[in-house]
Amino acid sequence: MSASRGSPARPRSADDKVGATWGNAPYPVLVIDRHSSLVHLNEAARALLPDAISGAALHEAAPSWLTDAHERVTDGQGVGPVTGYISDRFFEAHPTASSGGDVVWWLVDATDRRLAETALRSAEERSAILSQASSTLLSTMNVPRCTEVAASMAAEHLAEAAVLVAPAQGRRYPLTHARRGGPVTQITQQIDPGSVPGLTEALQGFPPVPARWIDPRAIPDWVIPEGFAGPVGSVIVTPLPGHGVPAGVLILLRSSTEQAFTESEEVFARLFAARAGAALSAARLYAEQAVITTTLMHELLPPTLSRVHGVDYAGSYRASQDHERVGGDFYDVHLGTAPSDETLVVLGDVAGKGLDAAVLTGKIRNTLHALLPLADDHQRLLDLLNGALLTSHHTRFATLVLASVRRRAGKAHLRLTSAGHPPPLIVRADGTVEEVPTRGTLVGALPKASARTVKTVLNPGETCLLYTDGITEARGGPLGDELFDEQRLQRALAGCAGMPAEAIVERVQMLAAQWLGGGPHDDMAVVAISAPRTGTLRVVNGRADNRNRRANYGSTG
Repeated sequence: MSASRGSPARPRSADDKVGATWGNAPYPVLVIDRHSSLVHLNEAARALLPDAISGAALHEAAPSWLTDAHERVTDGQGVGPVTGYISDRFFEAHPTASSGGDVVWWLVDATDRRLAETALRSAEERSAILSQASSTLLSTMNVPRCTEVAASMAAEHLAEAAVLVAPAQGRRYPLTHARRGGPVTQITQQIDPGSVPGLTEALQGFPPVPARWIDPRAIPDWVIPEGFAGPVGSVIVTPLPGHGVPAGVLILLRSSTEQAFTESEEVFARLFAARAGAALSAARLYAEQAVITTTLMHELLPPTLSRVHGVDYAGSYRASQDHERVGGDFYDVHLGTAPSDETLVVLGDVAGKGLDAAVLTGKIRNTLHALLPLADDHQRLLDLLNGALLTSHHTRFATLVLASVRRRAGKAHLRLTSAGHPPPLIVRADGTVEEVPTRGTLVGALPKASARTVKTVLNPGETCLLYTDGITEARGGPLGDELFDEQRLQRALAGCAGMPAEAIVERVQMLAAQWLGGGPHDDMAVVAISAPRTGTLRVVNGRADNRNRRANYGSTG
C-alpha cells in the first residue's frame, strides 16, 4: 500500500468496517484520509477520475463539492449523502467512516434517476397546468373572457408572450395579446395571415409548422405585444382545434435572450391549445345557442299591451316555474288595420307545462295569425285551427277564448267565443260581475270544434276579463289545499269596478299569488279589455265613484 501525503506512512489492509470487497464494487469508491489525500480507489473510480492516484491530494483529482464535503466530515460535522456533477454525470456521494480516521466515499451515478425525476416533475407540472386550464377555461361560457384567460395562461406558463387569433369576422380578425406579467388587450383589425409562417394553414385547422422552420425575424409587428422585451427569438404557431371547425390559432413568443422552444414544449403547447380550443368552441356554441334561444323566446313571449283604437288592453303572464319565461298559457292582440276595424284578442291554455307546451302555443299563435282574414267568423276560425292541430304531430289539445273588439260611440263592442275555456267575466261600472254565457269544445282533440259566440258592450269604465284556469285552480289558502275558484275571483273583481285595465290585471295576479303562498301552481295568464273613461276617476271609501258615469258617456266619441 502507498502512504498518503501529509501523514506518516502506515501499513494498510482491508478495512474492517468497509470490507475487503470494495475494490470490486460496481460503483466508484475512494478512500480518503483525514488530511484529504487519496489512500485507495477502485477501478471504477480510476475510470471516472483519470487524474486520481493513490497519494494525490483530493482537490487535485476530485470536484470541489466532494472536497468540501470531505473536509466537513473530517471536522466532525455530520454529513449525509452529497450530490454534484463529475463531467456530465450527476453523482451521489455516500461517506462511510473507517478506522484510523479514513473516510470511504461511495459514488453512485444518479444521472438517469435525476433525469427521470426531472421529467416526472415536469410532467406533473404540465399536467397541473393542463388541468387548471381545462377547469378555468370551461368555467366561463363568455367568449371574450375565455379568450382572455387562454392567452393569459399561455403567456404565463408556456412563453413570454402569446397572441390568440380568432376566426375572421369579414376581413378583420379578433386578436388577443398577452404578455407575462402584463395586461391582456383585445382588438379587431385587418391582418395578413400569410405574413406569419403557418398561420394561414393553422386557421384552416392544418397541423402546426415546426418552430425550427419559423424565422423569428420575419414576425410582423402586429403579432408582438406592447412591452415585449427584446427581439423575438423563437416562435410557435399552433391551431386551436374546435368542434368541427378551428377555434383559432395560438402564437407563442420568446425573446432572443430566452431558450428556444424545445420539441417537448411544442408538444405541450399543442396539448394546451387542444384544451383552449375545446373551451373556446364550447363558449362560441353556447353564445350562438343563446342568441337563437333569445330570438325564439322573443317570439314565444306574450306581447306588451296598451291602449289601441280607443280601447285599453292589459295582460300578465306567470309561468308555472319561476325560472321559466314561457309555458302553456298565452295571449295575443291582433290589431285592426283601422280604428273602425275589429281587434282580435286571443287567450289560450295548452295542455301541459314548460317548453314542450310553449312550442305548441307558438304553433297556435302562428296559425291564428295566418287566419286573421277569417276572424269575423269565430266558428270558422276555430274549425280551421282544430283541423291544423289534429294533423300535426302534437298530441296535446288547447282551450281558447276569442274576443273581437271594436269601439263605437265611446263604448267597446265585443264578440266573445269560448272553446272549452273558462268564460270571460264582465266587471260593470257599479261593481256587478257578469259571466258571459259562451261555451264550446276544446280544439285539437275532437274531429269538430263547436262554440257559441256572445255579443256584449262595455260602457266607459267597464272591463272584460279573460283568464286561464291557473288563476281559479290556484291551490292554497289557510290550509294550503283549497282552490281559489271562480267565486273568489268574482268577489275580487267586484272591488275593482272602475279601475284601469292594468290595475285589474295586477290585482288578480297579486291575489292569486297571495293565495298560493309560495306553493306549486299552473301557468297563469290574465287579459283585461276596458272601455276607458274620459273623466277623472275618483275613489270613495275604497270603491270607484261612478256618479259621473252618465255624464262621461256623452263626452266620448
